Amino acid sequence: MTDKLVNVAVQVLPTCEGKNTYDIVDEAIAVIAESGLPYRVCPFETVVEGTYGQVMDVVQRVQEACYQAGAEKIMCYVKIQSSAREDVRIADKIEERGY
Repeated sequence: MTDKLVNVAVQVLPTCEGKNTYDIVDEAIAVIAESGLPYRVCPFETVVEGTYGQVMDVVQRVQEACYQAGAEKIMCYVKIQSSAREDVRIADKIEERGY
């Protein structure tokens, strides 16, 4: 599994006083964008594609970015789609269906 592409959906819900939480989430999305991995921002989460190690590294950096942006606490929800036989690609799930 470690060499196959996986999809990870990551949702961060920061809490803080005196800061707009959307600004903190924007910092998290910037980390994902800077990773160079394929991703898709959705209303409730962002889906990232890469090897398990790559995407979990991004998840860690996302959490660190939230704290650096002023979050006092965060809830971080992660969903992983993987396959033992083939890569899991974002495009395979949405392009064929016209989304």
